[in-house]
This record gives sequence, C-alpha cells and structure tokens, in this order.
Amino acid sequence: MALHNRVSAAELKKKLALETFKRVTVSFYQYAKIEDPQAFRDQLYASLFQLNVFGRIYVAHEGINAQISVPENNFDAFRDTLYAISFLHGIRLNVAVDDDGKSFFVLKIKVREKIVADGIDDPTFDMANRGQYVDAKHFNELTDDPDTVIVDMRNHYEFEVGHFEGAIEVPSDTFRDQLPMAVDMLKDQKDKNIIMYCTGGIRCEKASAYMLHNGFKNVFHLEGGIIEYTNKARQQGLPLKFKGKNFVFDDRLGERISEDIISQCHQCGAPCDTHTNCLNDGCHLLFIQCESCARQYEGCCSDACKEVNRLPEEERASLRKGVEKGLMFNKSRRRRK
Repeated sequence: MALHNRVSAAELKKKLALETFKRVTVSFYQYAKIEDPQAFRDQLYASLFQLNVFGRIYVAHEGINAQISVPENNFDAFRDTLYAISFLHGIRLNVAVDDDGKSFFVLKIKVREKIVADGIDDPTFDMANRGQYVDAKHFNELTDDPDTVIVDMRNHYEFEVGHFEGAIEVPSDTFRDQLPMAVDMLKDQKDKNIIMYCTGGIRCEKASAYMLHNGFKNVFHLEGGIIEYTNKARQQGLPLKFKGKNFVFDDRLGERISEDIISQCHQCGAPCDTHTNCLNDGCHLLFIQCESCARQYEGCCSDACKEVNRLPEEERASLRKGVEKGLMFNKSRRRRK
C-alpha cells in the first residue's frame, strides 16, 4: 500500500462530509527514544490508515506528537494499536472538549528533527529531569496561593482568546523564542511555585524541564494541558479556572471552554474569539473576525485581499507566486483594513 495520501484535498473533504458515522478528536504525545523514526512512521501510517484515522502526527528521535480524528466504531482498535507499542502502552489520550468530528480530513505523518521545535542545542539538557505533574484538583489548589506563578507556554494568538485566570503571557510567535524569554521574565522568582501549561501538555512539559535546567526549583506542569484539565474539572465538579476558548491546531481552530469572550475582532474591535484564515490564498493570515466583518470583507483580512479574491483564478495564481503566506495576526503588526 502507498504510505502517503494521493487524493486531492477537495475530494477528501467531500468524502468526510458524506460520512454517516461519528468521529472523535484525540491528541497524545510521548517523549521517548525512537531509534528509526522513518521506519516507525511507515509502520504507524499503515496501521492507522487501515483504521480510517485522519490527522497530523510528528515523529522524531525524541518521541511522537499527534492530533487525530478516529471513527468512534474503530476507537477500541485504535487504542489497542497504540498500546501494543511498548512506549505508548497506557498512554493518556486527550479527548477534545468541544468536538464536531470534522477536525481533520486526511492522515499525515511526518518525520521531524524534534516533535516540538525548541531551539535547544545544549547537549546537557535532559527531558528526564522535568517538572512535577499537577492534575486539575492540584492545579486549582496551587493557583489559590497568591505566590504561585502561572505561565502560559502557548503562542500569543492562543493566549488572546482564552487563558487561565492570572496567567502570565510569554509574548511570542514561537515556542523556541518563549523558552529563553520565560527564563528571563521569571529570573527573580526562582523560589516560587511555577506552574506551566499549554494545550495538551507537550510544550509545558518540555518548558518545565528547561526551567529546571536553568536553575528553577519548584516547577510544575499541567498534566494533559488545558484539554485534560477541562475534562477532569467538569467530571469532578471543580471550579473551572480557564476563561474563554482553547485554540486548537485543526480545522476547528478552537474549542469552547467557558462562555467568556475575552478577545476582540481584529477589524472592528467588537467582542469576538472566532479565528479564521483570510480567504485570499495568497495571504491566509490567521486572525479574529466577527460575523459582521466576515460579510463586509467577504472572509478576507483587508479590502486589498477582498479585491484580489474577486479576481479570476488565473490572475490570483499569478499574484500568489513567490508570496509568503500562512502568517498570523501579531500585536506588533498594525490592524489590517
């Protein structure tokens, strides 16, 4: 069998829309030593393809990072497939909080240098020396202490639409930039309890190890990230300390955690937390857009992109050549109109 998809995106999306069964969006990761990432990748692709699993998975010598969509009727077989792999046996599976089952439409498994791009090149850095896990109950207890520092290890556009009460933002577009920034921002608070969190746990776990590597003492990281925290807090009837929406890196672009809307439309300033990509294929800027501005700008980030998007496809294709796209709205950039 082919170990890569060969069907067009349009056809795959059409096929997904016609599915009559329910899908479950799941994420998981594991730091582990993988001797031959390519061979592991190929074997995993063959197994998951047979189970009709969609999603995005990164494999590296340091482990695996996955965000996927599994047919509900194949979920037990999927879990058994993972648990049959020694370093994934019993692994926690983070089930999405707010799921429409349409998060992915194709399976992509890629071999990367690292499962999280961190910029760390210090050979003495060791992921085995990482912070202490905290579950939802312990997290709430620790954060009731005013001397506890809560650190958000996600990107600025994730923090903007939702975060824990009192959390510190490390304002950056990339995790590799955040790590040294976090060390510098907290250098005078090394003796405090520091809790780091992220979406599913993978970034804050590495961040906790990096903080310990740089001389911090009482470092914790939220087990399973925001996703696991929300599920457990709801199951156990705990106060939910996360406000707003949890940004996710799939077609949903977010899952509702609380009804609070803490961000604004990037075009008109109205309360809004709906992320979208500019419909101009030569731009694809990720930004927040309310329904009114979506109508006014026809799903685009600016009048200029709206006009380009009205052009015939041949002209648009010509304009796209050599253009860098896939950017994100940044506080340092001016609002585009």
